[in-house]
Amino acid sequence: MSGADELDEIVSEFLVESHENLDQLDRDLVALEQEPDSRALLGSVFRTIHTIKGTSGFLGMPRLERLTHTGENLLSLLRDGELRLDPDITSALLQLVDTVRAVLADIETSGSEGDSDHDDLIGLLASLAVPSTGTAPEEPAEPADVSEVVPTSSAEPEAVEVAEACAEPAPVEPAEEASNTEPAPEPSSDPTGVFGEAEAGLIDRRRSVADSSIRVDVGLLDSMMQMVGELVLTRNQIVQHSTYQEDLGLVRASQRLDLIVSELQGAVMRTRMQPIDNVFSKLPRVVRDLAQSCGKQVRARLEGRDTELDKTVLEAIKDPLTHLTRNAVDHGIETPEERAAAGKPEEAVLLLRAFHESGQVVIEISDDGRGIDTQKVARTARERGVVSADRLAAMSERDLLSLIFLPGLSTAAAVTNVSGRGVGMDVVKTNIERIGGTVEVSTRLGVGTTIRVRIPLTLAIIPALLVSGRQGDRYAIPQANLVELVRLEPGASPSPIELVNGAPVHRLRGRLLPLVSLEEILGSGEAPDWTGFAGSTLSGDTALNVVVLQADGHHFGLVVDEVHDTQEIVVKPLDRLIKTLGLYAGATIMGDGRVALILDAVGIAQAASVIGERREQSRADDEAAATVTSDDNMMLVFTAADGRRLAVPLAHVARLEEVDPARLERTGDRHVLQYRDQLLPVLRVGDLVAGVRDGEDGEGELPVVVFADGDRRVGLAVHEIVDVVTDHVVPSSTSTRGLIGCGVIAGKVTDLLDVDQVLRHALTDLAPTDEEAAA
Repeated sequence: MSGADELDEIVSEFLVESHENLDQLDRDLVALEQEPDSRALLGSVFRTIHTIKGTSGFLGMPRLERLTHTGENLLSLLRDGELRLDPDITSALLQLVDTVRAVLADIETSGSEGDSDHDDLIGLLASLAVPSTGTAPEEPAEPADVSEVVPTSSAEPEAVEVAEACAEPAPVEPAEEASNTEPAPEPSSDPTGVFGEAEAGLIDRRRSVADSSIRVDVGLLDSMMQMVGELVLTRNQIVQHSTYQEDLGLVRASQRLDLIVSELQGAVMRTRMQPIDNVFSKLPRVVRDLAQSCGKQVRARLEGRDTELDKTVLEAIKDPLTHLTRNAVDHGIETPEERAAAGKPEEAVLLLRAFHESGQVVIEISDDGRGIDTQKVARTARERGVVSADRLAAMSERDLLSLIFLPGLSTAAAVTNVSGRGVGMDVVKTNIERIGGTVEVSTRLGVGTTIRVRIPLTLAIIPALLVSGRQGDRYAIPQANLVELVRLEPGASPSPIELVNGAPVHRLRGRLLPLVSLEEILGSGEAPDWTGFAGSTLSGDTALNVVVLQADGHHFGLVVDEVHDTQEIVVKPLDRLIKTLGLYAGATIMGDGRVALILDAVGIAQAASVIGERREQSRADDEAAATVTSDDNMMLVFTAADGRRLAVPLAHVARLEEVDPARLERTGDRHVLQYRDQLLPVLRVGDLVAGVRDGEDGEGELPVVVFADGDRRVGLAVHEIVDVVTDHVVPSSTSTRGLIGCGVIAGKVTDLLDVDQVLRHALTDLAPTDEEAAA
């Protein structure tokens, strides 16, 4: 290697590490503003600037050296307690960080430090560096010819290496450096290359740490991931082929290959995984700068900074998260005066939280600000002609919230350099959906807003469900969009398929689920005759397979011919012409070598009018038709231990469970069940309804009806689940404790349980009063 090549490598290393150190400086300076007396933070900031100054002098960068030397003088006074950090000093130091970053960018692109001497900033830093004695430290007219060490990192005081290429002895540091009282001493230059015993041990230890990690080019990681993807495809083919072989040796070898490839895939994916803190760490500076410019007091709080996801996904969400953060500070959070008038602390809190859930990464941006006024959103949408008045009248609160993602819609009172032009939220949603993610908004007026972003861990290899149509073509559905599988058996009476305004729906646990035919939406076959299905009895001689999918917060059922198994697939990009259809998210190669298209759940939902403009236009008619249909209520009928028949509307039932009675535990005067990582209160029918006797628990499974109230759950233990019945129920006008009356269901008199009382009884700590017990 030539001397020039070696120097270029040193400069490249310096640029990479300096950028990392500057990112750390951003975090430390913002944190230091909250803890101005923190010796650890002051020491870390000082060492970082000192390291950049020393290395820039060694590499012959006089402008950068002079600039950082002036900042070092100011930091030295702060570190020694002769100055106290204030907002002006913090802003000046952050300006120093930005200027150094710009100089480094010039060096990287042009090989020079640029033409500017940065005299204004140097003068500002020098004017602030006035100790309590009132005498400013003298600024050197020319930069000192300092031949210092080339660092590998400035995050720790031990992060130094000897610059073995340095041939000349370096001059002694200025006198102010001698006052350095840091616990880890800076090594002085030694012409002989021999340090003292302590310094030598320090550097040996640092080198051993550096040897344990290396930097790898991202392009190489991408290439490795592609090769692993091809290996996964080959593995799938071999495993599928060996399934039908009688050669036990081949079967064992394929199983071993399956295991090894899975482990290799996991290892390569881990090399691409990066903590979300790489994005989160830049946001406190964004919050700080924007809050100052808006005259607000905002503190950023980060949680889940170690949550990891693929580097490609991380790069894709960087800009959307930055925009959402800026939007929360500018739109969501009030001024200190407004917050004080509302009884809130003048300093607002912006929480950025990341965590893993169901194979995805969930990112929440929550503020304790003014919330979103959906009525104001509706007025703005109507005034700007984005949505018609008729459509607005038919929209729910959730639908009104979704309007903030429409292009051109902004409720800002004035256009600023931050927001107000109606550009941004639509781009955020588009970019997140492009990588297979979703965006949800929840808000409470006067309390705050939470935006929840769900994104996949990686885009290269994903788990998927394989399905096929009547023509035999196979398709893959990403597991992130999959909710559940429903099988509708032929001959079912009454038919589980209804027609609402001519569109097929299935009433799933009391909720209308729109049905979409795979053949019809892809244009690969004739549309089914839904009128033949929606009779008193489900016609046909074969079952209907319904894949329940979620898209943009809405559920719909995709009717497919056959459901196959799930497997990990390698996502291949599509040709531009196919991609414009909007129905496919990519393609993959299956184990038998055939190509399967990956379905885009959002695109299919939009094409089928499940979501989007056409769906909103027909919402009013659909809801009216659904109201008429709901007169024939679906009721869950069950019995108590004494044989008494009771029923509840199926719409109130979240789940039906069968549990071992031994799992019921007592706390106070009630039973609870450890259920899905929480305690589920469990009531008996006799606890609620007067005159009902509960028998002893048998040895079999105990049926439990689970009701839902928001995020809370309540269980009702019953004797036997009889049936789910669709019937027109007219309750009697008389009611007793625990009942809203009685009616005739399936030809038999049945008591109608008061579900509201079930929830009130279980979700409060109050037992029934004596008067209620005697009722």
